[in-house]
Amino acid sequence: MIYIKTQEEIAILREGGKRHAYILAEVAKKVAPGVSTQHLEDYAQKLIHEGGDTAAFFNYTPRGAKRPYPAALCVSVNNEIVHGIPNEDPIILQDGDVVSLDLGLVHQGLITDSAITVPVGNVVEEDRKLIEHCKEALYLGIKAARGGAHIGDIGEAIGSFARGLGYGLSEGLAGHGVGYKVHEDPFVPNEGKRGTGELLRPGMVIAIEPMLTLGTDKIVLAKDGYTYKTADGKNSAHFEHTIAITDGDPIILTK
Repeated sequence: MIYIKTQEEIAILREGGKRHAYILAEVAKKVAPGVSTQHLEDYAQKLIHEGGDTAAFFNYTPRGAKRPYPAALCVSVNNEIVHGIPNEDPIILQDGDVVSLDLGLVHQGLITDSAITVPVGNVVEEDRKLIEHCKEALYLGIKAARGGAHIGDIGEAIGSFARGLGYGLSEGLAGHGVGYKVHEDPFVPNEGKRGTGELLRPGMVIAIEPMLTLGTDKIVLAKDGYTYKTADGKNSAHFEHTIAITDGDPIILTK
């Protein structure tokens, strides 16, 4: 079922989104060689609690998972695409790593979802371009998300751009509706055909999240039950915003 949010709810989501963006930006400043993923998790939790909000991912059990997610933050390093667990077997970041930070925030009962990818120290040019192009793909997808358009328009905008540059698109991983729950309808894939899929209506709130790879589309699930990795071991990048659909340009809530 696709839920339409009221203007009052979108105002709450906008305030939550501002807090969300602040937390992600502050955590990103801590990303450096020698820093552990555990430290990033602890800092994210500190900022969330200081703002009087709660972490949407902590203790959340998505469909198909065998246990609740054990952290507030997802930290995915290099060939880890999404849902890397920062506080079980923490990773010490190295110069040249590529790190995705993905956070869900609950503010006054409503949820926003956003992710950024940041370089650790000095990254190679190929990875720098991967990060830059993944962010660009996100904004192309957002631009296509107007009232009266379709879900397929978003996928076409992201997919045609990414494929045109030779990137892989993580198979089966996609954006989604959000607001009352972490994951709601509709499913928002990163490839599609213009004019197909659900109609975008004002009041819909969705998370758009391209996940680009330097190689294959194929993914594998790690033994922890959450971390998805590229099947060929090549690096990936991930960007995400929660947006509200309007009759004109969408509202980016997590900025």
